[in-house]
Amino acid sequence: MASVNKRENGRWQAKVRRDGFPNQTRTFDTKSAADAWARGVESSMDRGLFQSTTEAEKTLFKDLVTTFKTDFAPTHYRKRKDEREAWRFQCDRLVEFFGEYSIAAIDQKLIRDYRDERLTGTKDRRAVKGATVRKEIYQLSKILGYAAKELDILLPRGNPVALVRKPKESKSRERRLSDKEWDAMIEQCRRSRNPWVYAAVQLSVEMANRQGELLNFRWQDLQLDRRIMLLTDPELIKNGEPRAVPLTSRAVELFQSIPKSVSGMVFPVSRETIYSAYRAAVQRAGIKNFTWHDLRHEALSRLGARPDLTPFEIASISGHKTLKMVMKYTHINAEQLAKKLG
Repeated sequence: MASVNKRENGRWQAKVRRDGFPNQTRTFDTKSAADAWARGVESSMDRGLFQSTTEAEKTLFKDLVTTFKTDFAPTHYRKRKDEREAWRFQCDRLVEFFGEYSIAAIDQKLIRDYRDERLTGTKDRRAVKGATVRKEIYQLSKILGYAAKELDILLPRGNPVALVRKPKESKSRERRLSDKEWDAMIEQCRRSRNPWVYAAVQLSVEMANRQGELLNFRWQDLQLDRRIMLLTDPELIKNGEPRAVPLTSRAVELFQSIPKSVSGMVFPVSRETIYSAYRAAVQRAGIKNFTWHDLRHEALSRLGARPDLTPFEIASISGHKTLKMVMKYTHINAEQLAKKLG
């Protein structure tokens, strides 16, 4: 049965008690609102449709994220040599906005407000690109999905992210250096006080590795006689699949020139350290708008221009799971295909 009582603070508390169901309590500003809620709960119980959202109503988003970080993330995100995991930054931005809301209160409108605020910026935080906002919204969806699937918390609207329009994907970068720019950058890397940046930059292009993979190279995994570098730890590889990366003759020369560290790592430095050295070299060379990740784009573009390599072979080198990204760099020559067809 339901009861509605006025509290000392002037608000109205509705209680519904029914055998076979957990007790339900909620407080309202008016008696009519409390009566309407109680009738609705009783009606859904009568029809066997009632599902309690109490847990969602009392769980703050910031507390859910704390649980997500400690219980879910360690077994679902690959390790990084540093602590600059993108998912952590995404969680922090989400908590800034949604932190004090209960997860039951997070609806489509609130998510749209977050999206628009991130795209236009505020007086305290600059605007960001659509691709960044897309990733943050999908991270929100993952966190809410974790609450529903792993913690058995009923979300009253389901996962509201599915009903929100996401910003469009940003156009992929196409920045490539001219021969003159490349020579200038390599010369500045050679002159750098950092003893590893010169080899690291050139190996990035010779092997088409991601920066995280490169910084986790170990001497024990290098087999110069077979001309391969083994990537064996799935937690340190973006797609999670170990592979052997073939070495060009130039890559072999570069490995032979690198001084060995007692740590066993080919590059015994942090991401920030080597990136700072790289960025300084790029600036000294007078080059603008060229990131470390553009080195991988350069490597894939060079591989894609080779008529003797198939997209499958390029994917094997680069570590792509599908050919979709590889095809962006592979320009199939109709004349070469005609010769193959006979």
